[in-house]
Amino acid sequence: MAIPHTSPGEIVDLFPADGNLPTAKSFALFKSDQLELMRLALPAGKSFPSHSVPGEITIQCLAGVLDVDVDGRSQALGVGQLMHIAGGVPHALVGREDASALVTIVLRKG
Repeated sequence: MAIPHTSPGEIVDLFPADGNLPTAKSFALFKSDQLELMRLALPAGKSFPSHSVPGEITIQCLAGVLDVDVDGRSQALGVGQLMHIAGGVPHALVGREDASALVTIVLRKG
């Protein structure tokens, strides 16, 4: 079953309706041929393993603190901070605190 995405002009709440980050789910907001946008929820201590994608990525922390490991170098990303990751660069995330982020991926074909 395909993951439903938002429609043009549709408003999406980025924060969990119950205000409880530890039980929040990650979900895809939008995907086109060129761009994908996701709301990532990462409870404290949970990780998103190292991976890479061909296109550039931005990670904007909406709540909590994430440890972002980019090509072997770890940095804390807090509320209101944004990080850019070049395409093809390995990266991983760990929730230092219960955290939520807006992730944008530039999709590359081929």
